[in-house]
Amino acid sequence: MVLEIMHIDMDAFFAAAEQLDNPELKGKPVIVGGTKLSKRGVVSTASYEARRYGVHSAMSIVEARKLCPDGIFLPGRRQRYAELSERVFAIFAKYTPLIEKLSIDEAFLDLTGCHRLFGTSVQIGKAIRQEIKEKIGLTASVGLAPNKFLAKLASEVDKPDGFYIIKEDEIDDFLLDLPVGKIWGIGEKTADILLGRGIKTVGQLRQLSINLLSSLFGKAGERLYYLSRGIDRRSVEVNNELKSISYEETFQNDLSDKHRLYARLAVMSSKIARRLRMYSLQGNTVSIKVRYGDFRTYTRRLTMAVPTSTDDTIYSTAKRLLNKEGLLNKPIRLLGVGISNFSTGDKKQLSLFSDRIKEEKLSKTIDGIKDRYGDNIIKKARNLE
Repeated sequence: MVLEIMHIDMDAFFAAAEQLDNPELKGKPVIVGGTKLSKRGVVSTASYEARRYGVHSAMSIVEARKLCPDGIFLPGRRQRYAELSERVFAIFAKYTPLIEKLSIDEAFLDLTGCHRLFGTSVQIGKAIRQEIKEKIGLTASVGLAPNKFLAKLASEVDKPDGFYIIKEDEIDDFLLDLPVGKIWGIGEKTADILLGRGIKTVGQLRQLSINLLSSLFGKAGERLYYLSRGIDRRSVEVNNELKSISYEETFQNDLSDKHRLYARLAVMSSKIARRLRMYSLQGNTVSIKVRYGDFRTYTRRLTMAVPTSTDDTIYSTAKRLLNKEGLLNKPIRLLGVGISNFSTGDKKQLSLFSDRIKEEKLSKTIDGIKDRYGDNIIKKARNLE
């Protein structure tokens, strides 16, 4: 077995995103999932400062408030977290196409065949962590091991901002004293049955035969037998194919000012274009979505002859759809824009359009500036209300 499987988990992702966007929150107990006055809801993420008080994910907001009365409670911004997640996964994709997305903030990476280009698995892991830190401003913890089960366990060892490696000859030393609850698939009910037999550690679990475990837990028992020995034959299942990219915004008050609507459309178009370029994609079909105060909703789309990943083309096409259909003739509650029908782009065809090439080069230059200095460092005038 070799070190080919990596598990990467962003550290306290939602809370870290809030601290990134608001530096005044750094070093403070941030709890994402509700406001301080919420009577319902659960904690989505707690910063490491809040975790010192015993606050953790899936805990009720009411309980979190009791444990951490001075905590900073925030309702969360899913769209912002999705934006940051896209940037993180774009970094993963630079090193390997074999990515299994587990959630918005964690994934397995299979590094098979990547070493000639990027060095050893250890070098790749360090490069990914460093790039996330430098380009996005967040930290990630990495686990490197011969299989998925061990890699996920490894990523939890040295959080936050950790990098832990489990080599083949270290598997027994790592597993034997581990609580059985750490094994993937062992829930509360299974743990209670094992505890009733005096089984508290993985080492003790290994004393049970595969026949006994199968009789107790069926197929799951056979899996426990092998996992307790560090054996996991599951492969990384690639599941990160994008079908479309879209943004929408619901306004606090219905909006009728065309210039303000165009500005919001421009901002959303810029975000979409940047995400396309992160994945080296181009889209052929631009769509818009409009919802009025009475909740009547309209969608329109246009498929272009030439695919694009530029702000200008997405914005101008979306704007044309809005005006052509007369959708701006009454106040708007929600406005959205999207792109789909992806391709990697036909460069020969694109070369016939010199203006489009100039737009691509300008966009990539702007991306580089934003990556280095932050998203708000440079904006087009039309994006300003």
